[in-house]
Amino acid sequence: MASKSLLYPIQWHLGGYQEAATRTYGTMASEREDFSLSGPLHLTIVDWSNAHHRRSVAASLVQGVYILERDRQLKRQGPQALAPPWWEFFHFQLFRHLVDDVDSSIFGAIYEFKPPESHYHNSVDESPRYVIAFRGTITKPDSMSRDLELDIHILRNGLHETSRFETAIQAVRNVVATVGESNVWLAGHSLGAAMALLAGKTMAKTGIFLQTFLFNSPFFSAPIERIKDKRVKHGLRIASSVITAGLAFATKKSNQNSPSVDQFAALSAWIPYLFVNPGDHLCSEYVGYFEHRKKMDDIGIGAIERLATQNSLGGLLMSAMGRESEPVHLIPSANVIVNLTPCQDFREAHGIHQWWRPDLDIKSKLYMYK
Repeated sequence: MASKSLLYPIQWHLGGYQEAATRTYGTMASEREDFSLSGPLHLTIVDWSNAHHRRSVAASLVQGVYILERDRQLKRQGPQALAPPWWEFFHFQLFRHLVDDVDSSIFGAIYEFKPPESHYHNSVDESPRYVIAFRGTITKPDSMSRDLELDIHILRNGLHETSRFETAIQAVRNVVATVGESNVWLAGHSLGAAMALLAGKTMAKTGIFLQTFLFNSPFFSAPIERIKDKRVKHGLRIASSVITAGLAFATKKSNQNSPSVDQFAALSAWIPYLFVNPGDHLCSEYVGYFEHRKKMDDIGIGAIERLATQNSLGGLLMSAMGRESEPVHLIPSANVIVNLTPCQDFREAHGIHQWWRPDLDIKSKLYMYK
């Protein structure tokens, strides 16, 4: 691993990167794409029963999708391609690219686990056969326009209506139908995490629960979690819950197309791994989203929060206008893993590289609601 005193040029936007002078763990931008310089080289043997190992491999496979697209854009082929080590190190093979039909960019990949016989041991039984991974936004000319368009679709609760998501969910359905749900993992970062989350929710609604790793998944709302005063923060959340629940009740009475409570409750048995950094305002609100529901239950007004948790103000507005809405970020259950390791800035807090660091200070909490 390179010295932390080095600089690398990078500027993050919703999981993608563009060259600009800044600082993080300590590698140059070109080096960040090189597995031998930036990857989790400490994982020479993967123990699939180890949560750190599973997280690191899943994050590396997502990084592999980023580098696949960068290889395509820069026409790096054969020995010049930098993507293959990101999966081959862990004995995965690239089974298939997932390509956007609008700009022909690679946004996802299906990996097949092919360990040598010498690596078979008890923990391999907990490994996936296939991992379907999705990258976030890359702010480069060949992909930026389409990626930013999809970011806007997330804001408008319309990611489910895009052709990229249709390609993704069809791939997920095909793999699951072929090998079974217990053999398939989903993973994604930022925009890619939103894709994986929506795919996981879609499958869960049919009773298929896939193990899912969501890194810095976007949660677009007022940044209440960043308020330091706990009383002010709690008061604002209560006010927001009351307003949202009231609008939800009024909207659902007049709009038969609104999602049913039963449909949301059906998702409670699906428990994705949700990786959050408090310094990343794009995903940090998940911490308050789950904690506030517990507090509302504790003070005896959980019914209000249960209704508020199932709705977003943007989604309610869309429903009132008679338009179908699917707020990606609303889920009843999750295993929330928070990275408490100090970070220098938003770019570092939002980056995918943090999730395979061996020295993370993390806390994990399981939330299960209906």
